[in-house]
Amino acid sequence: MDLGHVGFVDLSVVRLLRCGVDTVRQLYRGMIRPDVLPLFEAPGTIVDFAGERWHSGRVSRDSGYQYKLQNSDLGFILLIKNFNAKIDSIGPHLKIEVSPHAIDAWSPERLQERLDFYASHVLTHLELNQCAVHLALDLQGWVPPADLVARMHCRARSHRDISGINELHWHMKSCVYGRGETSMFGSAGGIQLAIYNKTEQARAGDKLDYWDSVWRRSDSFDEGDSGNYDPAQDVWRIELRFHHSIIQQFASGSVDLRTGQIVETNSFAAFSAHLDGLWRYGMGQFKLLARPGYFEPIWTLIRDDVRVDVAAQSLLDDTEYKRYHKTSRGFSGKNVELFLGNFVSLLARERVSGKKAFSMLRKWDCWPVIREHYAAKDMSSTDLLAHIEKLIEERHVRWGRAV
Repeated sequence: MDLGHVGFVDLSVVRLLRCGVDTVRQLYRGMIRPDVLPLFEAPGTIVDFAGERWHSGRVSRDSGYQYKLQNSDLGFILLIKNFNAKIDSIGPHLKIEVSPHAIDAWSPERLQERLDFYASHVLTHLELNQCAVHLALDLQGWVPPADLVARMHCRARSHRDISGINELHWHMKSCVYGRGETSMFGSAGGIQLAIYNKTEQARAGDKLDYWDSVWRRSDSFDEGDSGNYDPAQDVWRIELRFHHSIIQQFASGSVDLRTGQIVETNSFAAFSAHLDGLWRYGMGQFKLLARPGYFEPIWTLIRDDVRVDVAAQSLLDDTEYKRYHKTSRGFSGKNVELFLGNFVSLLARERVSGKKAFSMLRKWDCWPVIREHYAAKDMSSTDLLAHIEKLIEERHVRWGRAV
C-alpha cells in the first residue's frame, strides 16, 4: 500500500486468538494475625494455611514484602508483611497474586471471594486496598517490525528491548530461552506495554501445553471462524500492565453515565466490568505508527475491536473513563522539600551513595508526588538524581563524619 494515499489494508492473515486477564494482584490493608508469622520460622517448608498446603518462604526486599505463601497448583501467591509498615500496626501488609489458570477457572466474583477468604486468614481489621491487572492479547499472523522502537509513539519515559537473551523473570519465576525477543515500554509503576513471543516464553517455562489448550479452546473473536489457531506457528503477545495506582486513578475519575456517580471500586471483581475500557485506554497510550500521523492498521484493529474475555458484563458504553491525578498542589510543596532534606541527612550519615538513595526513593509509594513536585520546578528525574548527589556531597564536605 502506498502510504501517501488512502486505501485498504488486508488484515485477514492476522488471527486474534484471545484477550484475557493474565495477572491479578489484589492488595489489602490490615493487621497481621499472630498465628501467621510462625508459618515462616522455617523458610522453605510446606505449611498448613486456610485449609490448604503452602510453600512458605522469604522474598527479596524489591517486592516490598518480607514473606510469601505460594501454592502454584491453586495459582496463588500471598505476599505478607510490608517492609514500610510496622508489623504490629494496621498497614498494607498483604498482596495476593493470581496466576492465569486460576483467573481462567473462576468468575471475577468467585475469585474475589477466594481472595478475600485467604486475606481474612492473614489479617484482622481487613480492608480492600485496590487491585492491579495485566491484560494480554494473543495473536498469530503478525510479528513486531524490526523498527518497533522507532515507530512506537508513547508518553512512556523508559523502554527496554531484550533480544537474544538467555534469562527472563516472569511473575517471580525464571524463564531461560535464547530466541525470544521482548520489547517493553513504560514503567512498572504506571502503565507498561510488553510485546513478546508467547510461544517461546511458555515453552521455556514448561507452560506450552497449558497455553496450547487455551488457544484451542478460545481461538477466535469471530464465532463463525473457529479453529484458526495454528499450533505450528508462534503466538505473539501484546500485554498491558496496569499498576494499582493507575486502577485507583480510574476508579476515582471515571463516571457511570447512567447514574452520574464516580466508579469508586477497590477490588478486581468490582472493576472487572471496566476492563474493556482499560484496554482501549492503554492501547491509546501506546501508538504504533506507520508514519507520523498514520497508525498501523493492525493497531487500530486491536485497540477498537478487541474485547477482554472475562465473565462480567462490560460497562464500556456506560462509563466515561478518566484518570484522576492526585497532585502535590493539594498541600505545601515544603513537605516534599523537608522530607528530602531529612532523607538525605540520614543517608549521608550512613554513607549511602546518591544513586542508591535515588533508587530507594523511586521504590517508595510517595515517589509519584515527589517526582511531580520537582517536575513542576522543571527538574527531570536525572536532575533530581544530580540534586540528591550534590546534597549528599555537601553534607559530607561540610559536616564530615559528624553527619
